[in-house]
Formats: sequence, structure tokens, C-alpha cells
Amino acid sequence: MSLGRADYWASGADGVLRIAQCHSCLRFMHTQNVLCPQCHGRDIGYEPVSGNGTIVGFTVNHQQWLPHLPPPYVVAIVALSEDSRIRLTTNIVGCPPEDLSVGMAVRVLFEQVSDDVWLPLFEPNPDASALPEPIPEPADYRSNLRPPVTATRFEHAVAITGVGQSKIGRRLMVEPLSLTVDACLAAIADAGLTSSDIDGLSTYPGSGGGGGMSEGGIMAVEQVLKVRPTWVNGGNELPGQNGSIIAAMLAVSSGLCKHVLCFRTVWESTHSELVRSGRLTVPSARPTGMFEHRAPFGAMSAANWIACQASNYFHRYGGDRRTLGAIAVNARSNASANPEAVYRDPITMDDYLSARMVSTPFGLYDCDVPIDGAVAVIVSAAETAMDRPNSPVFVEAVGTQIMEDLSWDQGTLTHTPQSLGPAAHLWTRTDFGPEDVDVALLYDGFTFNALSWLEGLGFCEPGGAADFIDEGRGISIDGRLPLNPHGGQLSAGRTHGYGFFREAVLQLRGQAPGRQVKDPKVAVVTAGGGVPSGAVLLRTDKS
Repeated sequence: MSLGRADYWASGADGVLRIAQCHSCLRFMHTQNVLCPQCHGRDIGYEPVSGNGTIVGFTVNHQQWLPHLPPPYVVAIVALSEDSRIRLTTNIVGCPPEDLSVGMAVRVLFEQVSDDVWLPLFEPNPDASALPEPIPEPADYRSNLRPPVTATRFEHAVAITGVGQSKIGRRLMVEPLSLTVDACLAAIADAGLTSSDIDGLSTYPGSGGGGGMSEGGIMAVEQVLKVRPTWVNGGNELPGQNGSIIAAMLAVSSGLCKHVLCFRTVWESTHSELVRSGRLTVPSARPTGMFEHRAPFGAMSAANWIACQASNYFHRYGGDRRTLGAIAVNARSNASANPEAVYRDPITMDDYLSARMVSTPFGLYDCDVPIDGAVAVIVSAAETAMDRPNSPVFVEAVGTQIMEDLSWDQGTLTHTPQSLGPAAHLWTRTDFGPEDVDVALLYDGFTFNALSWLEGLGFCEPGGAADFIDEGRGISIDGRLPLNPHGGQLSAGRTHGYGFFREAVLQLRGQAPGRQVKDPKVAVVTAGGGVPSGAVLLRTDKS
């Protein structure tokens, strides 16, 4: 628990909800209480509010995440009546899940869970009108769009000259650093380079990736490869996982490096097996950071968080799970032709609809597949590209700007947070438009992520994904916009962003391991299942 938010968690002692409020301009804020976002005042205290609110997104969780909290239970985002910009992730109680709806009026009640913590839960408000309450309108994120600083594009100074991938699979029980080295050596060879040519290293998330999300970062890899780089980068606060590749582009375009080796390793499925079998112990601790406001309510997975946005989307625009199902069925159809994919057996819409629920509206096939594996990418100076053995792939533009609140519940509700801003930013850095894209490699940690990117990038209007997808015909390999021809993370496996980048490069080279789009010239790649995120536009022709 944050020391500064102790008053928030203790506010239920007298049955009154208290929210941080600026004493200078009276603006409420949540979850931070350090600086007023409106007047930048520092005189902030926790003040009583009515405890009334409106459900603006919810999900019925069916997955056991915590031993003390058996499913099913409802995770919801509630907007407070005093200010709809202030939202609490919480549980809805006292109501059958099937009777809940976005727009339902609710009121707070508290559950004491320790001497100093009272959880603010919500129940239907019997004093409210039976009519749905208004829900917040989408924010005008485009008003935050910044124009390019200069006409010069750093992206045009680099090329993608090599890609590599290790063995991919479920529970490989292989040392993760070994997977990293396999992918790195494959990428270096693919670029026609040697280890001594590599003068930069870049990765996500660095050494801090727990839960099977890292091989150990820059230190571990440099200790093995010993390339003696002039520049390194490793961290998780980047424009998506592929932000580490964008960072490499900046290093190369500045002249600091000539060939940067980027890598991303996951071993989640082996990690889970080690924990399950008792061979690895994960220490327990009181939740901090963003989990301080999620773990107490059992909202442990991005499946819960993003499902709340999906419920808001379907409430606002209409439609149902079949739109998401078309994305899942298409992914599996593409994976069936990809020998590298983890799951290759085709599925039907009936299979999708009958699969077990995870967190409504997400079922089993809406969720990507944890795996073990590594992917590596070589970013080179553009002037060296023609000397490489494979056709070079050039970078047209990147989309990196944060235009929405960096939050799972305080900002964008209609789409996956941070899919709209970077998408809009991408098109400010190029003369190309959505109509020029031949193949889309869009992050699909969940089916709704891919839907959000489709609309955010302007391939269709907000709420128009169902018509654009056209029951899968619009995103098939011969559709108007082929989507994730390798099967995406939904079926090929969660390589956590880098797999989309590698597939885009192989598609543009005409070397896809599975389904190949006919003569593609331009590919868009996105990464990030929420906050932050990023987009990259790749092309075959040098500008």
C-alpha cells in the first residue's frame, strides 16, 4: 500500500468513501494524490463523496487467479457521480451477474479485510432510476496530437536487415538464455553479419521481467555474446515491447551504432510449470503499483482489465462476441498453415462460442497462448542494407505519442488503452495512409486488442470493426486487409510483440513460414496490450 493512499483504504471505517481532492480548484483525482492535474496544486486531501456511481465497464471473471477468491465474481469500473473521470476498479456484489449492465447505477459499501483496509465494493443503487445512467463520452484524444518536430525522419536512416527466432513451444523446460542466444545468432546470420559487427543491444523488459518474461536482460546476454556494445537499452516503459526496436532505430540514426541486436524472450509456460510443481516459489507480498487497486478485487489479469473496455465498446456500438470470434477463427486458420505455430488445429465459430469462459466477453480462444521462445531483430544503418544477403525492409514511420491517460481505468474506455494515440501519431509521420497497407500485424494478446488497433489505425470507423471484419472475410489472407497471417499470439504463441515484427519482415521479403500475402509492399506492426503501446510502418522500397 502506498503511504500517501492509506487514507483512501481506511476511509470505509465510518462507511464514507473518500477521494483525493485538490483544495485549491476542487478537482478530484484517482489514483495519484501528489499533483493536481488541473491547477498543479499540491494542497490535496481525501474528502468525502456520495459513494454513488455508474458501471462503465464490467466483466464476470470465471478464472481462479487467487486462492482466497473463487470465481465467478464481477470486476467492474465504476465512474463516480461527482466526476465521471474518477473511476474505481472494484467488485459488484448483491446482484446476479446476468442482471448487470453498463450504465447501471450503483452505490458503495465496504468490506473490512484488515485493521487498516476497507475495500470499497459496489451494489445496485435501489434509490436510482431504473433507466440506464449516461456513461462518459470518449475523450478527444486527438486534441493532444503533436505535429512532427522536423521534416527529417529518423526512421528513414535505418533498415531491418535480420530476424531470427528460437524454437517455440509450450513448456520447453529449456534455459531461457539459451533460447535468447539461438534467436540472436539466427538474426545475426540472417543479416549476413558476425557478432563482432554488432555494436548495440536493446531489449524489453530488461532484467526486471519476472514471471518468465525475461532471460535476464542486457547483462546476461552480453556476458554470453561479448559484443562489447557502444550502446545498450533494456526496460519496460517503452512504446510497447517493440519500443526497444524503436529505441535501436534512434541509436542507429544518431550515428551511435551501425547494427543493433534487439531481442525478446519469454518462458512463461515453463515458469508456470515450475511454480505448479513446487520447484519454483513465488514470494507473496502486499500489492503495490497498479496492482494496489486491482489485486484486492481479484482483477489480476489483463483479461479482466481489457474485458471491461470490451463491455463498454459493445454497449456503445452494439454487436456481440461473434465479432471477436471472427478474429480468433481467422488466427487459427492462418496458424494451421504455419509450421511454427503452437496451435494449428482449425476451429469454427461454434468451437469459439462453446469454449469455456475466462472473463466475459473473453473465452478461451480470445486469449493468447503463453509459450517459451525468443525472437531477435537487427536494426542497421540504411546505407549498409544493400550489402546484406536478404532484401532489406525499411522503416517508414513510427507511432509513439502518449495521447490518452496512461491508465487501465481512468482513461480510454471504448478501446484498449493506448491503441488510439500511437495509431493516430503514426500517420502524422508519413504520407502513407491506411489504404496503402497490404498486411497488418496487430497485437492480439486478446481479440479485442486487435479490434482496437483496426479502428485506431483508421481501417474502419469507431464501432465499424464488425462490418470491416465481415465474419472473417475482410481480414483473411485474401481479404481487404490480411491480419496476422502467422496466426498471431492467439494461435502461434505469445512472443510478446516481437513475433509480429518478425512476421512483418518475412511477409515483406516474401519469406513467410506459412500463409504469404501476395507481393506486399507496406506492413503495419503494433505492440502493446495496453499501456504504453506503439506502432511501426514498414516498407520494401527505400524512399
